[in-house]
Formats: sequence, structure tokens, C-alpha cells
Amino acid sequence: MATIYEVAALAKVSPATVSRVFNGLAVSEDKSARVREAAAKLKFTPNKTARRLRRQISEVIALLIPDIENPFFTALARGVEDRAQQAGFSVVLCNTDDDPAKERKYLQIAASEHMAGVILSPTSDEVDLGAIAQLGRPVVAVDRTTPYPVDAVKIDNFAAGETATTAMFDRGYRRVACVAGPVGIEATEDRLLGWRHVVAARGGDTDPDLLRHANFRVDGGRAAMQALLRLDRRPEAIVATNNLMAVGALQVLAEEGISTEGFGVAVVGDLPFTTLAPAAVAQVPLPARHLGGTAMSMLIERIADDRQPIRTVVLRAGLQPVPTPRV
Repeated sequence: MATIYEVAALAKVSPATVSRVFNGLAVSEDKSARVREAAAKLKFTPNKTARRLRRQISEVIALLIPDIENPFFTALARGVEDRAQQAGFSVVLCNTDDDPAKERKYLQIAASEHMAGVILSPTSDEVDLGAIAQLGRPVVAVDRTTPYPVDAVKIDNFAAGETATTAMFDRGYRRVACVAGPVGIEATEDRLLGWRHVVAARGGDTDPDLLRHANFRVDGGRAAMQALLRLDRRPEAIVATNNLMAVGALQVLAEEGISTEGFGVAVVGDLPFTTLAPAAVAQVPLPARHLGGTAMSMLIERIADDRQPIRTVVLRAGLQPVPTPRV
């Protein structure tokens, strides 16, 4: 029986390209045609199941995300699952709640069950990939990177933070607060840097009290907004660096009778539920589904023995705030 190397030689491509063709990954039409023609001449038939059995791996991958209730991660999971189904893989969804202990447990299960690979949004820089790495299973970090040498796909969070903040300054606000996520999480720090950069560049108020850290959930946004409204000098506007914290902030503003027509609100992400008119809040949509699909494609390449250097793919946010004039 012909081997993948013989097909590659006849088609004048790399073995990795042959692997991509038969795993449904992006390859130029010319190379794909040459590979399939060579495979037909050599009577080469890829047997994915046999290959995986020889390597003692399943056709299942683990997806570890911090909050399944957040629509951002729901959309990300959908992107992973769509691409996985196309390639013949199943997905086991694991909700870590940003808890390192739960994350560690799920990674151990993925290793013990001989899963084909792992996609995860790490809980922290101290994520332990030792068990998976020891087995040689591929890992792709998504939304957040990891110190381990693994592939990653993330959003340009600095630009997203800049865009949300710029929308507030374009509306005439100068005292713009930031409701940021937990300290030490990459997405938090990058979006926060974007906020700081615009505040400095546009001559905004640099009062340190305008920065509030919270968890990435509705209750965190509520607590941060309440603290900001208790300041002797309230902010004129806020930038919420994720969607659920923005919902919490908006709830507090509504309870206090403060209209978003006069108090600026910008959010990095799409609001999952709100009765406000779209023009009232500046939103910077994030490509969550594309993020998941890209991560799964990268994982499939590694499962197929792709040996190219470790890489990080950065996706741009939607960048669609609505610049309405300040009332």
C-alpha cells in the first residue's frame, strides 16, 4: 500500500500538504488536485481510524472554556464544533468556571481518555499542560495564551479596548472609567492598555479611581458600577471590557435612573440581552465563532502531524461602535 510520503513525492508537495488535503484543511486548488491525482495513481486511501488506533487516540477533543453561560464562549464553542464535525471529530465541552483546580481535573481526564487534542482558554498563566504534553497530544490556546509552547488564536484585545474608548471620547466625554476583568488575565491587561492609551492620547482624566477590576460576570459589573457612582466625582462614561460586566453596569444605571443618552457606555463584545436602542451603547463585536473555528482548524493540523513552528493567530474585532453625538 502506498504511503503519504510516496503521494507527496509524486505530487511534488510536502507530506504535511497531503495530510491537509485529506483532513479537509485549506490547500490551494492546484496542490489539492495534484495530491488527489497522485493518490489515485498510487491507489492511496487514507485510513484515519486506523492511524488514530495505532497512536492510541480517539476521535474526541476536549474544549475547556471558563464560562458556558457567557454568549461569547457559547459562540466560540459553536465554531469549534462546526469545524470538528466537518473533520469527523466530536467535542467534549468542559466548563472550568475560571477555577484552576477544575481545569487541572479536566486536563487529566483528557489525557487519561486518550483524547485527540485539547482546545482551552486558560484560567491563568500557571495552567498545567504537563499530562497532555507528556503524551504528545496537541493543544491550542484560545482567547488567552499560555507560557507553554503551544499554538494559540486570540483577538487583538488592545485594539478592541482602544476602539471602545475612542467611541466615548468621540462623543465628547473626558472622564471615562474602565470596568476591567481580573488582574493577570491577558485579555484584561490588553484591553486595559487600550483604554489607558486612548485616555492619555486624548487628554482624558487619569484619576486612578476610574479603574475598577471585577470578575467577568454580571455581578462583577454591578459591583464596579456601584463603586464608580459612589465617587465624589462620578465618571461621565465607562468602558466595560466584556459583555456580561456591561450588562451589570447597565442594570445599575437603570436602577439609578441614569440614561445612557447622557452617560456614555461602551462595551468590548456584543451585549447578550438589553432593551436599549443600538445607538445608546457603543459595541465592539468580537469574532467568537471564527475564533473557535480557527482554533479547531489549527488543532486538526497538529493531529495530522503538521510539524510547522508554533504560531499565534491574531484576529481583529468587529470594530463597529456607533458614534452618536453626546446629548
